[in-house]
Amino acid sequence: MRMRLVSWVVDLLLVAGLSVVAGAQGPLPGTPTTAGGGGAGSIRGRVVLANGSAINQSVKVNLLNIRGTRDTTISDNTGQFEFRGLPPGEYTVEVEADKLRFDPSTERTQVFRGSLAVVTVTLKEKSSSESKKASSVISVGEIGADVPDKAKKEFARATKAYKEGRATESIDHLRQAIAVYPKFLSAHNDLGAQLLEQGSLDEAASELRRAIEIDAKAFNPYLNLGIVLVKQKRFAEAADTLRQALSLESNWPAAKLHLGVALMNLKEFVSAERELHGAYELGGRDFSIALFYLGELYIETGKRAQARQALEAYVREASDGANAAQARKLIAMLQ
Repeated sequence: MRMRLVSWVVDLLLVAGLSVVAGAQGPLPGTPTTAGGGGAGSIRGRVVLANGSAINQSVKVNLLNIRGTRDTTISDNTGQFEFRGLPPGEYTVEVEADKLRFDPSTERTQVFRGSLAVVTVTLKEKSSSESKKASSVISVGEIGADVPDKAKKEFARATKAYKEGRATESIDHLRQAIAVYPKFLSAHNDLGAQLLEQGSLDEAASELRRAIEIDAKAFNPYLNLGIVLVKQKRFAEAADTLRQALSLESNWPAAKLHLGVALMNLKEFVSAERELHGAYELGGRDFSIALFYLGELYIETGKRAQARQALEAYVREASDGANAAQARKLIAMLQ
């Protein structure tokens, strides 16, 4: 069977200074959405700075139980996050922010049957001496000290407009923020992500490249640019860009997923298989689309039994997913 790139729905996670576009159908990857009947509980929380104010960037939030990491999500632009469908028990919420600026922070909480647990996690800044030892490079996008108030206000309006479904207005505010402060990393990154969602791929790539020029250590512009390049079918460049993203954040399932897709189309099947497995292992059910791509990969490489196994696993995980009907057809063909 001739390999082809299967289309997927692009979900956009827009947050202040950290926009992640993850390829998967249905629920937002990284955000647990299982309703979890039968008395399941949930955890809702927010991340704040030591002075109690909201952090002005999104952060990675891990949920751990006694067996280790159970789920991972990303906070929104006000530091809020939520985990749902949780069995009763004791959990630890672990927050990972800019490693050059903050130490990892944790909070323990108890989830009871059918109840909501609310937690606040306070980030602890490293001492100035520790920060200097870690790196001599400061990310202006993460600290944002040089961003004028007028640009920040436009950025906040953009975020609010996007959340309310007013994409055109949001893009306009981001452009105004950049006009005020051309080195506004977060605005370039989020504008690129929104233009990607609108299908304006060339413009999106331009904004994301500008973000990388401003801060070559910023993970999210690399990830978003990699996704743009995959959609443009510039697979070699996409693979290089996504590898750069993973050199900055090695355990990000969205980056592994899109790198796997790029490598599939470059016929680098061994590496593609590794990345797709990694995406599913890290992202779980929210990245079950990786199983579908693995099914296609195994068909292309003549591994029919493994192809059927991967596709059946995908259908079990995402029975009403965007690619479920195609998966069922492939399974029937493999019988």
